[in-house]
Amino acid sequence: MKKSLNIYVTLFVALVIAGCSTKKDAFLNRNFQSLNTKFNVLYNGDVAFQKGLEELNSKYKDDYWKRLPIEPLKVEELALPGMDGAKDNSNASFEKSEEKAVNAIQKRSMNIKGKERNNQIDNAYFLLGKSRYYSQRFVPALEAFNYVLQKYPTADLIHETRIWQAKTHLRLKNEDQAYTSLKYLLKKPELLEEVILEKGHTAMAMVFTEMDSLDQVVHHLKKAVLTDNDREQKARNLFVLGQIYRERNQKDSSQIAFQQIIEMKKAPYKYQIHSHIEKVKNVSDETDTSLLIETLGKLIKDRENRPYLDELHYQTGIVEKRLERIDVAKEHFEKSVHAKSAKKFQQGLSYEQLGNIYFDRAEFVSAGAYYDSVIDFSKLDNSKRIRRLKRKRANLDEVIVHEQIRHKTDSILNLVAMTLTEQEAFFQDHINTLKEVDEKARQDEINSGFGGFNDTQNLTAGNGKWYFYNTQVVGFGEQEFKRVWGNRPLEDNWRLSDKTIVRNEDTDEVEVLDVIEESEKYNLESYITRIPTDENVIDSLKTLRNNSYYNLGLTYKEQFKENEIAASRFENLLTFSPSDKMILPTKYHLFKIYSEIDALKANKYKADITSNYSDSKYSKLILNPQLVIAAADDENSPEKIYEAVYCDFEEEKFEEVITKSEKAIKIYDDLPILPKFELLRAYAIGKKSGVEAFKTALEFVKLNYANTEEGRKAAEVIEAISTLD
Repeated sequence: MKKSLNIYVTLFVALVIAGCSTKKDAFLNRNFQSLNTKFNVLYNGDVAFQKGLEELNSKYKDDYWKRLPIEPLKVEELALPGMDGAKDNSNASFEKSEEKAVNAIQKRSMNIKGKERNNQIDNAYFLLGKSRYYSQRFVPALEAFNYVLQKYPTADLIHETRIWQAKTHLRLKNEDQAYTSLKYLLKKPELLEEVILEKGHTAMAMVFTEMDSLDQVVHHLKKAVLTDNDREQKARNLFVLGQIYRERNQKDSSQIAFQQIIEMKKAPYKYQIHSHIEKVKNVSDETDTSLLIETLGKLIKDRENRPYLDELHYQTGIVEKRLERIDVAKEHFEKSVHAKSAKKFQQGLSYEQLGNIYFDRAEFVSAGAYYDSVIDFSKLDNSKRIRRLKRKRANLDEVIVHEQIRHKTDSILNLVAMTLTEQEAFFQDHINTLKEVDEKARQDEINSGFGGFNDTQNLTAGNGKWYFYNTQVVGFGEQEFKRVWGNRPLEDNWRLSDKTIVRNEDTDEVEVLDVIEESEKYNLESYITRIPTDENVIDSLKTLRNNSYYNLGLTYKEQFKENEIAASRFENLLTFSPSDKMILPTKYHLFKIYSEIDALKANKYKADITSNYSDSKYSKLILNPQLVIAAADDENSPEKIYEAVYCDFEEEKFEEVITKSEKAIKIYDDLPILPKFELLRAYAIGKKSGVEAFKTALEFVKLNYANTEEGRKAAEVIEAISTLD
């Protein structure tokens, strides 16, 4: 018995040894090598490949604010022969799957008399090509796919290999070759399996995306989503279809595509939740907004949607804003900003909406703070949207500065105007409020902070009750601090961004109020002694205040077209008894403002100017603006002066051009020639100070003279410069 067993073992070993040979074309050899390749080498290679694909997909982050790419693969750089794949996309699993494929080819190939006898080698080359593709080594990947097509034309994976060959051509910018290859594949769809048709049409949609042929993209995506072989790719294809339909203003078709994803069984949840969000973007006058808000509310309450709260609150805010429920919209935008998993780009969009709300309310200081937050979140973003926002924010600088000066000087001068008794009562109220706030803070600290040092939970980051042990509350506090105060240095008296007040128009500075030290904040006398009493200081404050009110009136009137706010600033200015040189221009601007919003008041200022200042330029402008131009002698006419300044520009006397243009702008205020001087000044600034200053000056012309030839020219130049950025 033992002797027979030994004989069988010997025979088996002999057969195995004989089958191991890759040089002998025998049934045993072919099947041994084929089975060993399939269930050993390639199996391990496929496992590594699938692991690499999962890692790649988990790292890939879609930007749902743009049209999604049909294939989720971010190509950082094109790797040529002899180069490694893109560094950011290196993946050890793909390297392992490639190694297994190479191992199968080198050690298991049975190329006998020019013919491959191991029927698994074509699969090895196919795995090799896919591994290289995802490692972004597209040239060697193409070599592997080409080899399969040339050497194994009857292989069972030949059609799928052709699809991968086309995709690789596409990554190498060979759109025509990719198109030709896929066209050959799809010319007889009745002969192809469903899964091949699905993948083929998806790949063809990718080709036409690169060719900018949206009609063909839509055609092939519609073909690709008819089957359910790859649910993830089907969901993605439907999502892209929905986005394209919206781009083409086919909102009904877009809604249908997104609804299909929502109703899809086993579709990835990221596509389903974003389909809800995309449907909100399609809102129109016919949309049932009450049902939409109810749906969004349910999604917000669902704990599973916590990672998407920033987007859900934002879209809810957009709908509420559309319904003109501005305060409710504002609440949702704020929740979007402070959502725990909020993405920076989404935070930027929400901050922008908050800024727009304050901008529309003409609360420009608050609007500027929100726009600053957007720009801070978008430091690396140079898109058209951000460039436009930066220009809008730059235009707020002047009004913000003057509003701050107005607020400071009003506060100080109000104190100066009080009697000593009134001053003491004012500051005593302030001190009492400080004491109440400090006492409440002390009690809160005792009750919720210092009593819990023996409670280990209180010391756990993110879970503690004490403010500074709760990372979420601290993070919220930091954001709110930056929004309100900006980036302040860590120093004493950090609240004071400007600790001095300008003395006069020549920008001499004088300290008007010393800072109250912590130890003196309850001392009434420490406040009283800091109120300025020097008449020179008080006069300089009045001058500064009056200039700010005048500049604010002009800015609100000319730049932001906020006539009511502009009128308020000018009316207030007249109550301050400003200098004579300021009274008449102020009344003239009030006449111009009220001509648009209040005829009765316009007539009042018209009568005042034409009666009490009958010889002035402003009176003549009101009665007959064209006569002012005609009455000017030839040498001093606006046209002649413009020609002279333009000659200075051609002679490259840019400093003189700026000075003369600014003088002319003041003289010829409201005359038709004014935009010409403004545009010439902008060009001179560009020549003298560079591109950024040029763009800022042009933006002013564009905004303030939009309906003139000069305003349109400024817009064209801005657009041309922006394309070069």
